[in-house]
Amino acid sequence: MILQFSVSNFRAFYERQTLSLTASNYDKTLPENCIAPDLPGLKRDRWVKGAAIYGANASGKSTLLEALKALKTLVESSAKTTDPKEPITSIEPFALAPEAATEPTAFAVTFVTESVRYEYRVAATRERVWHESLRAFPVGKEQTWFQRDWSPSSESYTWTPENPTGFNRDRSIESRTLPNALYLSKAVAENRSEVEPVFRWFKDRLFFLDLSTRNQLPDGFTVRQLAEETLHKARILELLRHADLGVMGAEVRQTKPVGPEFERMLSRLPEHLREDVRRSGNLMVYQTELLHRGPGGASQALRWDSESAGTRRFFALAGPWLDILERGRVICIDELETSMHPLMVRELLRLFFSGKENSNRAQILFTTHNPLLLDPTLIRRDQVWFTDKDDEGKAHLYPLTDYQPRQGESLVRGYVSGRYGAVPFVPDGLLGAFPEQENISTAKENATHG
Repeated sequence: MILQFSVSNFRAFYERQTLSLTASNYDKTLPENCIAPDLPGLKRDRWVKGAAIYGANASGKSTLLEALKALKTLVESSAKTTDPKEPITSIEPFALAPEAATEPTAFAVTFVTESVRYEYRVAATRERVWHESLRAFPVGKEQTWFQRDWSPSSESYTWTPENPTGFNRDRSIESRTLPNALYLSKAVAENRSEVEPVFRWFKDRLFFLDLSTRNQLPDGFTVRQLAEETLHKARILELLRHADLGVMGAEVRQTKPVGPEFERMLSRLPEHLREDVRRSGNLMVYQTELLHRGPGGASQALRWDSESAGTRRFFALAGPWLDILERGRVICIDELETSMHPLMVRELLRLFFSGKENSNRAQILFTTHNPLLLDPTLIRRDQVWFTDKDDEGKAHLYPLTDYQPRQGESLVRGYVSGRYGAVPFVPDGLLGAFPEQENISTAKENATHG
């Protein structure tokens, strides 16, 4: 469960920007959209199950998710670093200010795993980690488990605290942590079990899906759920039937590709496996057909390539969606509504915000352009965030609650009219005013009054 995330000097964000999932105590609407985990020291606090991030194109809304993904990548890959000169590729500083290239990119995330609240911070350039710290709150009071800070004057790291509460320092691991690697990842690689829940949260609980048109969502997970008769099969079929796609069921069977199809499938395998598979010919693929309602209520199977983009997108999403809910994961989705009808997107969100369907505290962070999701029967006002850029090209993140919208105020109308910002500003249209059109209009006006 994620509580807060901050980032600075990353792509479109230069100054520190913070996304908070704290639920407002003044908003009593949609209580099912909130989580009350009863954490030590925060027993009265609640957090929302998701946040919608709106903004014009290139305003920074995708950058926020990419920043969180960059931190996840850094945590997962850091322990594999063996060359101290290897650049930290996930660091991408703000490009429009020359000084930003030498300043650290900073991340800070507060989350809950195994009923303990943690705060993890990293500041790094592409050459080295400048700051790294982990704080835990197992009984409500802050415990700083470790902190490392780079000192340019001494060209060395300072490690604090001297005697941490709840964590035993290992100076040997500290000394062997490379400047371009994270101590968290190094400690996990050397079997420090105390910090493993933190690493596992990044690796096993935090997930990303890109539903934008630049990315084709694979359907393999949903297909395997159906083919292997998993517990999700009945729920996947139920989702398909209730989505008003005309789908009554699905059939999945294994086939052996031949000819050009075999070569095409072979090319997708890792190179070291291709020759063995070519010799054995042991390559099986799943073939999916959805059963549609025909005349008289009879079902009729359609070829997969005959299905619409929206149907294929919904099918591919159904399996992972249910798995995320069951496992209580945090999912970050770029452009949630791509190729899907707004009503279908609404129903997917309702599953996330349902107390019955989402009993394991799964959360969703998603970017969208769809104003129809700003429905007070679906989403709370403290679940809506915006991104916008200033005249210097810096992106800013801010919540809808900054505008203190009244109860009953039309959020759709307010957003579309530009009251909250985060919409394109094109006063003269995309092409501006055509001189030829202005001349024609002037000539007509002169002829009329001449």
